[in-house]
Amino acid sequence: MSASPEARPAASEPAGPYWGTVLVTMVAVQMATAFLSRIPPTLAPALAAERGWSDAVVGYLASMNTLGSILFLALGARILRRLGSVRSLQVGLVLGILGLTLLLPPFSTMAAMASLLIGLGYGPSSPAGNDVLHRTAPPRRRAVIFSIKQAGVPLGGIIAGLVLPPIVAAFGWRIALLVSGLFVLAIILAVQPMRKDLDAGRNRNLTLTLRALFAPANLLSSLSAVTASASLFRLAAAGACLAVGQGIWFAYLMTFAVSVLGYDLKAAGVAFAIMQATSVVGRILLGWLADRYGSPRRLLSLIGLASGLASLAMAFVGPGWAFSAFCALAAVAGISVSSWNGVQLSEVARACPSHLVREASAGATLIIFLGYVLAPAAFALLLTLTERFDIGFLVCACSGVACFAIMQRPKRPSRS
Repeated sequence: MSASPEARPAASEPAGPYWGTVLVTMVAVQMATAFLSRIPPTLAPALAAERGWSDAVVGYLASMNTLGSILFLALGARILRRLGSVRSLQVGLVLGILGLTLLLPPFSTMAAMASLLIGLGYGPSSPAGNDVLHRTAPPRRRAVIFSIKQAGVPLGGIIAGLVLPPIVAAFGWRIALLVSGLFVLAIILAVQPMRKDLDAGRNRNLTLTLRALFAPANLLSSLSAVTASASLFRLAAAGACLAVGQGIWFAYLMTFAVSVLGYDLKAAGVAFAIMQATSVVGRILLGWLADRYGSPRRLLSLIGLASGLASLAMAFVGPGWAFSAFCALAAVAGISVSSWNGVQLSEVARACPSHLVREASAGATLIIFLGYVLAPAAFALLLTLTERFDIGFLVCACSGVACFAIMQRPKRPSRS
């Protein structure tokens, strides 16, 4: 596959007539998948208090969650083609509900498996959602539409940060899991009417045996769609750098607030919800800017610098900080650290042939998720060895600078 340069025109096929309804559907599913992924770190302080876990455990759970998503992205190309995008999203949500039940037994290994299963269910959200929107969205508004869809991620985080801690305080974390499962089940049922039209082109002749899923052609299809193009690979690598900061902030903000700053779980949840709320606004704003000024790659490079500065500031936060100042930094991080996803994913979809959007999106997301899985685990290791949070946030700052460097235009050789 030969990917196009940045100036490649949008796909020529007309937008679908129901793109507004489709967008609402994709936002709802994205919100539910993100909500599921935020449950383990949001409830981690309560689980740690009851089970005697260390603060580092939340990093390992976050890494297992991302590892599950990577597993789907590596194996899921055939599943997406066979089931269709909407059904794949529904199956992912069911897997997430099953993962919640594995948090009930008092064993850390079961909690790790729960995070893995929730992550596996999150896997379809990017390639399936991107495929649906690419087929239906007006090309000139694609960046902002992709960003609105990605705004479902912080919306899920807002729900987790604001709703779950009060339920835990009033009724316990087990009831919080029950309420969460019922909420996700309602989303599964709500999107069912969209399935017939959006999955009409699925390939019913494909088999989903283990042999077919683990066949080299299936395993390599997503990565091949990205690595065959230097342009797409740079986009994926920049996303991986941004994912380092985003993954650590998402995994450790609440634990940092409770363990280092001395806030209770409700106050930490408020700070987390503020970051998620500004991320909703930030994702839509950045998507609009990308469409308005037509330079998404330059915008991604600037986002990298902003992300690095926010993480650098976080390295100097201490118990002397006022709660309002900490919330202000969380609000800035919502835009600078966690609002880049829609711009990056829309640019990936724009830079590849229409029939490869699912594979290219899965491959780019797979590379991005390497940042999500490695960063929290590395942070956890640093925390265990040094008992200091600031070193990990300094690493986040470096990753933002790396994104800026990657997204600079490669110099063309001069003609003699």
